[in-house]
Amino acid sequence: MDLLTPAEERVDQFTAQHRFDIELLTNRLIAATDWLASKCSQYDFRIGYFGASTGAAAALNAAARRPEIAAVVSRGGRPDLARDELSKVQAATLLLVGSLDAPVIEANLAAYEKLTRAYRREVSVIPGATHLFEEKGALEEVALMATQWFVRYLGAAAVSRENYKRISRSNRETLDSLTTTH
Repeated sequence: MDLLTPAEERVDQFTAQHRFDIELLTNRLIAATDWLASKCSQYDFRIGYFGASTGAAAALNAAARRPEIAAVVSRGGRPDLARDELSKVQAATLLLVGSLDAPVIEANLAAYEKLTRAYRREVSVIPGATHLFEEKGALEEVALMATQWFVRYLGAAAVSRENYKRISRSNRETLDSLTTTH
C-alpha cells in the first residue's frame, strides 16, 4: 500500500517533503489498519507491517501505538526516524539491511538496542546488497526472510494456498517447520 497520494508523490520527487514526514505516514498506516479491522472484524487474524526506508519508521511508529500489531519487517529501513517510539514496539521485529549500506546498518543496530519491548528482535544483513536491494537475488532473499518472519509471527495463513504451491519444496519444508514452532 502506498502511503502517499499520486499528487504527493509528484511533489515528493522534487522536494522529498512527504517521504520524511513520518507522522503523516504513521497516521495513514494507522488509518488503514483501523479500516481493515472495521471491515474484517468477523475474521480472526493478526496484522503485520512491511516497510522500506522511511516507510519502516512509519511501520515501527504505528506498531508502537498499536500493541495488537504482531510483526514488523523493515527492509533497508530508517528506524532511527522512529526515535522514541522504538522502546514501545511490542511486535516481533526483523530489520533487514544490505551489507553495502553502512550508514543504514549502523542506524538499524542502534534501533535494535532500543527495541527492548519487542517480542523478538533481529537484525539480518543481506550480503552484497545496497540500500535499494537491486542486486541479483537480493530482493528474493528479502522476500523469503520476510515470508518466514510473517509465517512465524502471524501464522500459516500468511501464505496463500496458491503461493504455497509456488514455493520450492525445501522452502515449503522450512515454512511447515515454522508454523509448528510458534
